[in-house]
Amino acid sequence: MHSHNHSHHTHDKNERIGWTFCLNVTFTIIEFIGGWLTNSTAIMADAVHDLGDSISIGLAWLLSHFSDKQAPSTYSYGYKRFSLFGALINSVVLIAGSIFILVEAIPRLSNPEMPMVEGMLGLALLGVTVNGYAVYKLRAGATLNEKVLTWHLLEDVLGWVAVLVVSVILMFVDWPILDPLLSIAFTLFILFNVVKNLKSTLALFLQASPDKETQNKIMDALLYKPEVREVHHLHYWSLDGESHVLTAHLVLNAPYDVAKLQSLKQVISEDLRAFDLSHTTIEFEFPNEVCRDD
Repeated sequence: MHSHNHSHHTHDKNERIGWTFCLNVTFTIIEFIGGWLTNSTAIMADAVHDLGDSISIGLAWLLSHFSDKQAPSTYSYGYKRFSLFGALINSVVLIAGSIFILVEAIPRLSNPEMPMVEGMLGLALLGVTVNGYAVYKLRAGATLNEKVLTWHLLEDVLGWVAVLVVSVILMFVDWPILDPLLSIAFTLFILFNVVKNLKSTLALFLQASPDKETQNKIMDALLYKPEVREVHHLHYWSLDGESHVLTAHLVLNAPYDVAKLQSLKQVISEDLRAFDLSHTTIEFEFPNEVCRDD
């Protein structure tokens, strides 16, 4: 019965994310066409933002299909690390798109062109509706992926509200400079977030410690055992920013018997439970034993 329910929830999650992906990709294509037809750099900037969200949602959908599968021998840690690779691709796409928007928008500040306001207004209304409905659909999800994607889509809704407000203003006031100003504001917001995320993604990709403070606490938990003389070759890294891995060598104070070693393993296991590690490898070394990794 448990297995059936788990399968049902997984299917619902995949269906929600898949439906949102299809909706977002379709609307992103409409945005790019609409931005070109209405001559609006603000809409083009929002289209770039939505393109990034489409990649994120597509990756989340792909990974959700793999998440419950057993790790094969080729990918012994499973498929979670693909999300970091996807985040790097996403960052490159958004940076390239942002540069394109800035190249288009900055010259318009000195020579602003009036966009087709009616089309801009129509797309803004459609944008608020589509992204708002996508938020409503994903809101039912309980997974971390779904919660993160919901916040992405809420940002899109707010972006389209800004486009809506500007298009209404332009219907009554001849201020064409508002369009490139809005697009530059969108693009700088995108770049700020991309650079921040790219920095943390690259650090995790290069197997940096996800949290130095937690690493120190793990070291203390292992070292403050009367049986342990030294801890070395401690490696604390992350598969995807959420699932963390730990390996360490513990040098013992004496050549303890099997019963004592089993007891020590149990104590260490209980101490490490608080750190919610996905994979843990602890090696015991006896006094005067040469470490093979040195």
